[in-house]
Amino acid sequence: MAVDYTVIVVYLAGMLAMGWWGMRRARSKSEFLVAGRRLGPAMYSGTMAAIVLGGASTIGGVGLGYQYGLSGAWMVFTIGLGLLALSVFFSARIARLKVYTVSEMLDLRYGGRAGVISGVVMWAYTLMLAVTSTIAYATIFDVLFDMNRTVAIVLGGSIVVAYSTLGGMWSITLTDMVQFVVKTIGVLLLLLPIAVVKAGGFGEMKAKLPTGYFDPLGIGGETIFTYVLIYTFGMLIGQDIWQRVFTARGDRTAKWGGTVAGTYCLVYALAGAVIGTAAKVLYPDLSSADAAFATIVKDELPVGVRGLVLAAALAAVMSTSSGALIACATVANNDIWSRLRGAVSADASPGGGPGGEERDEVRGNRLFILVMGVAVIVTAIVLNDVVEALTVAYNLLVGGLLVPILGGLLWKRGTVQGALASVVVGGVAVIGLMAGYGILANEPVYYGLLASLAAYLAVSLATPATDPAVLAAWRERLAGRTPATAGASPVPLPR
Repeated sequence: MAVDYTVIVVYLAGMLAMGWWGMRRARSKSEFLVAGRRLGPAMYSGTMAAIVLGGASTIGGVGLGYQYGLSGAWMVFTIGLGLLALSVFFSARIARLKVYTVSEMLDLRYGGRAGVISGVVMWAYTLMLAVTSTIAYATIFDVLFDMNRTVAIVLGGSIVVAYSTLGGMWSITLTDMVQFVVKTIGVLLLLLPIAVVKAGGFGEMKAKLPTGYFDPLGIGGETIFTYVLIYTFGMLIGQDIWQRVFTARGDRTAKWGGTVAGTYCLVYALAGAVIGTAAKVLYPDLSSADAAFATIVKDELPVGVRGLVLAAALAAVMSTSSGALIACATVANNDIWSRLRGAVSADASPGGGPGGEERDEVRGNRLFILVMGVAVIVTAIVLNDVVEALTVAYNLLVGGLLVPILGGLLWKRGTVQGALASVVVGGVAVIGLMAGYGILANEPVYYGLLASLAAYLAVSLATPATDPAVLAAWRERLAGRTPATAGASPVPLPR
């Protein structure tokens, strides 16, 4: 195992070194939060794929393959479908807005009064996403070093917090690009073929497993529908995803780079399911499906390769964790704290102000990442049920924010009152229904989303239409005709 340990240690040291490098690049708010909006197609595609394919997609995807066979690919597959939909239909318009958060987009569209409430919902989602990713360190470090759960969470979480705090999005972008390469080599090029060969090939796998393992719909239609509702639509509206769209240097990069990343997710989904199916042949009686990834890596891979594949698992977890962390801190600072203390002004610019103000903003955002990072680590230590935490996060996100966000992009009659009603009604309905049906039930997100839609339509039609000046400014931003120095803050309502 000495060689495997060396691979992991070198990898972790490299992540910290990239954080230090990123600190030298992140000299403005734009550089720190969205990498200066300068990423080209190759780097944009790699980093986007890295953030959406986290520990749940890697360890969880293999576990679903172990449990259901090829149909276990559906969870990660719907993530890829969501990224494709975002890239093809919305990303170009989103990139042109030149904002930092989803809530800023809502303020621009509706006239400046939706930010704080939507920010709280988005903050809760990004916090839980970061927490669930951080908990996954315990699984990986347990396999590597037989390490105590709390120590593993603190170690893995501290490394992510360190490089994210130092360099912001530049550090995260560079580390995500390395993590994308490591995942591609470790999972697709090494673990996938080795697992299939060890299991005797596809012919032997079919002979030893029930036919249901090779049914594309074996996991069940209702489960697939729920995955689409939660993950496909979740990809369209999550701050962690939008913040990566904001890093694209242009419309074409956001559209085509995201399309490549989405296609990669589809391939990754199938690979995870096949690896899990092979693990079922090799280890038919594992106590937990989620143990399939660690077991096949530990028992079947040669020295050195095992270290690289475990580094790939770490890469998957770190990419999602760091992306969720900077999204959580950005929302907490820009959408909640700054608004509550009255720091958001109508003439604030997305590129920031003079050099001194820019440096102050970088320091402020760096502090928020540090504080949110500590909160994530502490919450991860206390929390036990990862699946429930992630379900709560996605239910709140989809139930509370999907309708006002897509409504704002697609329906000009939507009003700020309708958006606020949609967020509140959808969020309360989801929470109430989870209390009644159970956190893991499908009904909360189904009925919560319907309640959110009904509130949005009814209240929007019952209230005066959005002021024409606000809509005109919104259309100008969507078309990319507003200068780069234009404000990212809400358009003030006429007096």
